[in-house]
Amino acid sequence: MTGDQLVRQHGSAVRVTVRVQPRSSREAIEGEHGGAWRIRVRAAPVEGAANDAVCALLSKALELPRGAVRIVSGASGRNKVVELDGLSVAVARARLAAATEVH
Repeated sequence: MTGDQLVRQHGSAVRVTVRVQPRSSREAIEGEHGGAWRIRVRAAPVEGAANDAVCALLSKALELPRGAVRIVSGASGRNKVVELDGLSVAVARARLAAATEVH
């Protein structure tokens, strides 16, 4: 999957393909790796805690309200599709790239 396919338009929303590493020692967006944006969260994958942490991290990094970020596919696995409301594809890509530079 190319970088253009990892962040794509879907109707009025933007969808991002991510691969989550739960129980990490830190929380970070690490950039594109293996066909997805790699995201590390401290939360364990128990009762949706890791999913909530992914949404919270993306919400903060992308400067979106928490309600504008939701997992639409892969809630029980490491590979997920996250939908974002209120951003264009170009802005989402730029903010993801900026978030990786900080870490």
